[in-house]
Amino acid sequence: MNYRATPITRPLRIGIVGGGQLGRMLTISAKKMGFIVAVTDPTPESPAGQVADRQIIGGYKDEKSTRELAKISDVLTVDAEFVNDEVLQKLEDEGAVIHPSPKTITVIKDKLKQKEFLTSHHIPTAEFKSVTSEKDVEEAIEIFGLPLLLKARTDAYDGKGNFVIHEKSDISKGLEKLKNRSLYVETFVPFTLELAIMVARNTKGEITTYPVVETIHVESVCDTVMAPASISPRAKKNAEDIAIQVVDKLDGAGVFGIEMFLTKDDRVLINEIAPRVHNSGHYTTEACITSQFEQHIRAITGMPLGETTMLVKAAVMKNILGEKNGDGIPEGLEKAEKIPKTFIHMYGKKESRPGRKMGHITVIGETIEECLKKANMARSFLVI
Repeated sequence: MNYRATPITRPLRIGIVGGGQLGRMLTISAKKMGFIVAVTDPTPESPAGQVADRQIIGGYKDEKSTRELAKISDVLTVDAEFVNDEVLQKLEDEGAVIHPSPKTITVIKDKLKQKEFLTSHHIPTAEFKSVTSEKDVEEAIEIFGLPLLLKARTDAYDGKGNFVIHEKSDISKGLEKLKNRSLYVETFVPFTLELAIMVARNTKGEITTYPVVETIHVESVCDTVMAPASISPRAKKNAEDIAIQVVDKLDGAGVFGIEMFLTKDDRVLINEIAPRVHNSGHYTTEACITSQFEQHIRAITGMPLGETTMLVKAAVMKNILGEKNGDGIPEGLEKAEKIPKTFIHMYGKKESRPGRKMGHITVIGETIEECLKKANMARSFLVI
């Protein structure tokens, strides 16, 4: 099968495997820039499908819909790593242009392979060990001590594939919760802050970074992002240097989200890598010259990378998570929208359910404290 790919310096048709909120915001940016966009998603009128030129109905791992998307696209990208990387690799071998590289997706989607990648390049991360049995976990405890994190290697996000082992009696509970999944353990890092940084690389190999941000997680789900992070110049430089080092070792173009731990002595350890735009970069839409979404489109189509400087002194992003089963439009929206310098982004999901990401709030201003107060106020007005 031959795929008609225009020169990567000026493709016209972008295909996105995945039609969630990230695909939606990528599509909105791409359409503003004049591109034709098609997406795949199993749900009719998916968040991205609502704004794209075309949606192909099919799951993230469905070979048929992914191949159909490749036929009508000059360049393919993804809105999540939980895709069929084997099919993407076949398509690339057959001539399709795909960013980031399927090889990169293969490494990142398996968290154990991701850890092995980091250590092979001498990039600091938590210690880890593959496990398949209760005995393996007991041996890991003897090596690393407690607490210990038991994690699913694949198809795990927002803490859904994690279990914290505080004592040996927790092992069987963790194995039961994560049964029938490939597992590994990693040490608990005594961090002072959780940080994140978005890094972009285009098809010419040019790399640029966004500001380092502080992230706050509630029950393993990102709740709040504060930009820029209130950290020392040394910690900031460490985070930027390590992030660039990570992306430099990965194949392909695009925006990469890199989550980190900061220790009390200003050391930075990589927590996880995302081969795509990321929740911790949503603030860039209002706060930076070039949003992470526009930057990703620029990167994968061979355009020059945009400036990443913040337009304001401070910004706070707060997620809008579903609280109950019900309608996808929150009550109290108009009240929240009246708060100055506050921007509400809803993802077009028709149904809310507990914990589901329904939208986000971004507030820009002079100080983190001011922005955080407004973001929390706006969130308190919303019922969803």
